[in-house]
Amino acid sequence: MDRVLIVDDDVDLCRLLGERLSPEGFALEAVHDGPRGLERVLSQEHALVILDLMLPGMGGLDVLRRVRKQSPVPVLILTARGEDVDRILGLEIGADDYLPKPFNPRELIARIRAILRRTGRTAATGNSVSVGDLQLDPAAREARMDGLPIDLTSVEFNLLETLLREAGHVVTREQLTETVLGRKLGPFDRVIDVHISNLRKKLNRAHDEERIKAVRGSGYVFVVRSGTR
Repeated sequence: MDRVLIVDDDVDLCRLLGERLSPEGFALEAVHDGPRGLERVLSQEHALVILDLMLPGMGGLDVLRRVRKQSPVPVLILTARGEDVDRILGLEIGADDYLPKPFNPRELIARIRAILRRTGRTAATGNSVSVGDLQLDPAAREARMDGLPIDLTSVEFNLLETLLREAGHVVTREQLTETVLGRKLGPFDRVIDVHISNLRKKLNRAHDEERIKAVRGSGYVFVVRSGTR
């Protein structure tokens, strides 16, 4: 049974989710403030964390910042509708996905399953891939650029692997969302675009050229320079 931690000060919501998640095979633990939430997240006892942004004692974004310095545990953030800036900032800090409140519990369960399927994939998802100065080892979950390790989140690693295996070819946003996030692309869904932006920053830190280009109205392509494959 997968253990899920929810950090949310809405006690009634936590009780409801506990009732909904238990029959689905999840064991839910709930805490209701930021400091205690951070402590429980860092215990490394949970397969996934559901994190509200509006918390007493320490805001959800601050909790997420501190978590990402120490743990790769998957995090699904909850936000009130209209908090677009906070949603994007949460993804930039390292959240895997987000869900706006109010939400359908069935959608939350689907998101949880999608994240756990992705992060729980067997280590040997395929042969290593190398394009130019980039090398990925899916079995070890390691990425290197110019021989130096790149610190990638789980989402960023899967995203880069998908793009490198299709280097030189456009991969649609729909394909990336299904392959990398494990779910369908929704209307006004910008999650994959924020992850692309984060990945670009890490890949371009020592190079001027753009590695990942957007193709208007379609998706993204990893640019293959002449003689690099």
